[in-house]
Amino acid sequence: MRRNGREPVEERGASATFKRTRRLRRSAALRGLVRETALTAGDFIYPMFVVEGERVRNPIGSMPGQFQHSVDQLGAEVDELRSLGIPGVLLFGIPAVKDAAASGAYDDEGIVQRAVREIKRHDPAMLVITDVCACEYTDHGHCGVLGDGEVDNDRTLPLLARTAVSLAAAGADVVAPSDMMDGRVGTIRAALDAAGFSVVPILSYAAKYASAFYGPFREAVASAPAFGDRRSHQMDPGNVREAMTEIAIDLEEGADFVIIKPALAYLDVIRVARERFDVPIFAYNVSGEYAMVKAAAERGWIDERRVTLETLIAIKRAGAGRLITYHAKDAARWLAEERAMAHTLTAASATHD
Repeated sequence: MRRNGREPVEERGASATFKRTRRLRRSAALRGLVRETALTAGDFIYPMFVVEGERVRNPIGSMPGQFQHSVDQLGAEVDELRSLGIPGVLLFGIPAVKDAAASGAYDDEGIVQRAVREIKRHDPAMLVITDVCACEYTDHGHCGVLGDGEVDNDRTLPLLARTAVSLAAAGADVVAPSDMMDGRVGTIRAALDAAGFSVVPILSYAAKYASAFYGPFREAVASAPAFGDRRSHQMDPGNVREAMTEIAIDLEEGADFVIIKPALAYLDVIRVARERFDVPIFAYNVSGEYAMVKAAAERGWIDERRVTLETLIAIKRAGAGRLITYHAKDAARWLAEERAMAHTLTAASATHD
């Protein structure tokens, strides 16, 4: 029978041959009900750059919204993070003087050591993770002591161990070696234990790739190599199986959890690691990944909020339990707004009923 001059639409009922998956996507409430991965501010660790001086808050040109802070400014930063529900920070230091031996890294009165003490004085419950590497402290910008024009792996290990002990003594909750030297986790574990810091865990940058996405970070800490690059010790971007080997070695040497860096360009590595290792896995959403989103958003090419949250949930969905990200503050605010909006809608619906 024709209806309104049109052919009748075939009625589809229980005999339909396709599955109606869209039923669970019809509304925000339904989408939230079946969402498999969710972000919270508690997922984030916020990286911070600390410099000498007083009342310093220097903007980082290639990382809009990020700053170098002097130690006296850290209390206000920590208060903001606490109000947003962000549980921890990862500290990087920029010393006033750099030298070939990276002596500022293991100076008990060094910039990061003082930063740790100030944060812990201001908010003892704030989780403080400290980067352990030499690149910010050497006058040549490489990740260890040089020998014959390249990084000397074995001569660098005692330097890293001394740095980790100094940071633990300052009050760091976690030390995070990022240098990618062979044997550094075992050397640091032995040094921490010998110094009475057996309870301090090691968060190892176990799979750190030789990536072009680090450029803005090197501006932030003035750590670009004076010559050459870091491909002799950071991982080749083409390798996944090697990353699993690196993670296994670090765990065997005493790492308690691991970082994969960068995050967005290495989601497959995060996924394989999550499936293979039963330890907490962190992913570092690095400076170049952050800067690209900011640059595109400034030009109006993308919706910064949606792209940022989509990026972060993709990293978590791949298997990262915690995300080290410069987006942390903005993302925490946006997530809070979404929760408030959902609460308002729920309350309105209940009132209507």
